[in-house]
Amino acid sequence: MSAESVPPLISAQLNYLINHFPLLVKIEQMWSGNKYNPGILDRFTLVIPYCLDFLRWDIIYDSELPLSAPDVIFGAEDEAFHSFVLRGGEERGNVRSAKNCLSDWNSKDPTRLMVLVQQLRDLYMSYQRRRVGEVDDDRLKFEISTIVFREGIEMHMSSGFDKPEEVKFAVPLLDLNLNKMVPGCPWRHQQKIYLQVVYPVGRKYVSAPSAPRLKLGSTSELKTLFSIEDVKLPPWLDGMCMAEYLPHLEESLEKQVLEAVSLIDVRRRFIEALAFSFGRPVEADPVFCRRATFLAASGAFTFLVHFFISTQFPKQQPVLMLQSSQHNNSQGAPIKSPHVTEYPWSPRWEPSRMAERIFEFLVEEALNFKRQCNEAQLQH
Repeated sequence: MSAESVPPLISAQLNYLINHFPLLVKIEQMWSGNKYNPGILDRFTLVIPYCLDFLRWDIIYDSELPLSAPDVIFGAEDEAFHSFVLRGGEERGNVRSAKNCLSDWNSKDPTRLMVLVQQLRDLYMSYQRRRVGEVDDDRLKFEISTIVFREGIEMHMSSGFDKPEEVKFAVPLLDLNLNKMVPGCPWRHQQKIYLQVVYPVGRKYVSAPSAPRLKLGSTSELKTLFSIEDVKLPPWLDGMCMAEYLPHLEESLEKQVLEAVSLIDVRRRFIEALAFSFGRPVEADPVFCRRATFLAASGAFTFLVHFFISTQFPKQQPVLMLQSSQHNNSQGAPIKSPHVTEYPWSPRWEPSRMAERIFEFLVEEALNFKRQCNEAQLQH
């Protein structure tokens, strides 16, 4: 976002929203509604996480009336939500707050846009809960009754001419503060793991209904510590409901998260072992220990060795990449090797042994890399 092209009052509210909203919101596009000065950007599409998907709402300011509150245009599939807000919905307190926020708009208060978006998102949650509660499906009504006590569950009812009706739940898992489990953690937003559960909407009771579609989701930054792609979901047994399934999943998931946290120290010991052979690292990830860079030399040839360390270390060996300090390509950038994964390795070795074998491997590999760099330079 260019501060020069966005009016200062709008820019202040937008920056506050992006930096202080409890979820990771993004700006998808910006454009101008000013016919006299089209370089002024006063409207944008806001992308808001909801139920492991995204809401896209257009926020429409008027740069010619800078003290006025913005209009909000909801997605085409949420026309009924607009009516829900106008009618007052069920959560009348939330509706009144949102309307008060607009009617008492203070363009000089940078918090106003964030407060408005939060109130509208809360209203949207109420709207979707009401839609799901009105579905004439015995199984869904039973499922909701068994998990209604859990906090933070988001629901979404989807339907359309070209797709069947279905209800999606996003269930937050683990009563753990993941941010506090990692010392020095840089995450600005609270990290969460969710189970997405999708039920087709049926009109009749079925004695042995099929399992719903299940998928794990998480906030984006968590992958630096723990990849949900590596989690194998337990089977959904016949006749099972969410209230029975979730404890088994959470028990297994908690063990894997705790193991992921313990593996940070395993990676740290590996980087420390590398330092005995390569010297002090030029750069290293001090929090998650996922990467490190060392300066190495083969005779007069100096180069960097980049280590990319997986969350599955030591089961998965690090990826290496060499970067010359003396050779550039035709674009003027340092020449780098392809990723190197074929070298002596055993996850059962001690960190010192791992480091020694990599160092021995690189003695020969450095000569090959130097030759490749010289050949690449001759070609241009």
